[in-house]
Amino acid sequence: QVQLVESGGGLVQAGGSLRLSCVASGRAFRSYVMSWFRQAPGKEREFVGVISWSGGSTYSDSVKGRFTISRDNAKKTVYLQLNSLKPEDTAVYYCAAGTRYRLDENHYDYWGQGTQVTVSS
Repeated sequence: QVQLVESGGGLVQAGGSLRLSCVASGRAFRSYVMSWFRQAPGKEREFVGVISWSGGSTYSDSVKGRFTISRDNAKKTVYLQLNSLKPEDTAVYYCAAGTRYRLDENHYDYWGQGTQVTVSS
């Protein structure tokens, strides 16, 4: 069993930056694929980025070049650095853990409670 707790969200002006953290409890964190998803008001949850156990990553086109995922296996933590934020990045951001390197949320077994990111124009 894995429990995930996100933090780091907040209100930021367009062009600003935030760093989200997701701390995992339980064993075998280093073997999990970790992803970030987001859900804006009135929209479906969408993929943001994924990082493998070894550090390889993939991003959605909408955040590529602006967001960066990293992980610290010793701290059981995955990070999402958000730069050059836009109002359309406003959403609840969720981290998720799974065993397969996938972009589809259905492949993830464990989810955090989410952290709100609001970008003002």
